[in-house]
Amino acid sequence: MEYSFTVNVFILTYNQEQFIAQTIESVLMQKTNFVYQVVIGEDCSNDATRSICENYMQQFPEKIKLLPALDNNIGLIANYMRTIKECNGKYIAICDGDDYWIDEYKLQKQVNFLESNPDFSIVYTKVRKLFPNGEFKESSMIPKKRTTDFEDLVFDNYIPSVTALFKNIQDCQNQLPNWILKFPYGDWPTYLWTIKEGGKIYFLDEVTAVYRMNIGVSFKIRKVVSAIVKTDLQITHEMLNDLNFKMKRKIVQEALIERKISLMARYNRERNYLGAIKMFFYNLRYNLQQYYVAKMYFYSLYKSFK
Repeated sequence: MEYSFTVNVFILTYNQEQFIAQTIESVLMQKTNFVYQVVIGEDCSNDATRSICENYMQQFPEKIKLLPALDNNIGLIANYMRTIKECNGKYIAICDGDDYWIDEYKLQKQVNFLESNPDFSIVYTKVRKLFPNGEFKESSMIPKKRTTDFEDLVFDNYIPSVTALFKNIQDCQNQLPNWILKFPYGDWPTYLWTIKEGGKIYFLDEVTAVYRMNIGVSFKIRKVVSAIVKTDLQITHEMLNDLNFKMKRKIVQEALIERKISLMARYNRERNYLGAIKMFFYNLRYNLQQYYVAKMYFYSLYKSFK
């Protein structure tokens, strides 16, 4: 496959006039021995976000591709899909319009790793969290293993998108599935799509980026854990029914069962007892792990009263 760039960095932005300049600057500061392009998907903002992006495009036309202005706001995931389709580099990195990078060699380190280790398809790092009060905190989510794969990622999305670099496997025969448009985020299914036929994931134990907490389109869904679990459950169900994932059908089925049990337990913890009891009887009916289902139900019910 012919690639126009070594890396495409795609930025999604909407009404982020106070953040977008810092985001773009953090990408432009990258020191590399290869050519990369920034692809910006601006989603019909009603503040100064568009004009800020246009100013940067005019200053750096060889590095920045700003997608055409939209007539109306299409939403995060539709903007995600239209922007990633414009990426024609060998590798893709994500940096949302309210996040930024702090390591000027982030891309170079990650490209070096993937180029030297062709059996890997994704590399990610630690992230520093920035809270609205200005406090920084390094993420405590350190993986138990530096090397993981599909069988790990299908159970848990542990990759901070602002830190990831992954192989671009898109072509006319291998486009991201349209069912991603049903969901509020696309990074996790994109990673799984990338490694559905093989390819490992590597954790680079360095802090390269800052993730702003408690803001952004996805913040509302992440406030309620059961909403995240339910969304991941629905995504897993789509994978199970997608023939492109047929090589991973067994492990996807296992992840689906685990998420149904997890959703039941989370409902109890959030004191949504009606939702929990419905999932309990559903799981008893369709799940062979009936002892485990019952154990998780009553344990989560007990914890909800603590």
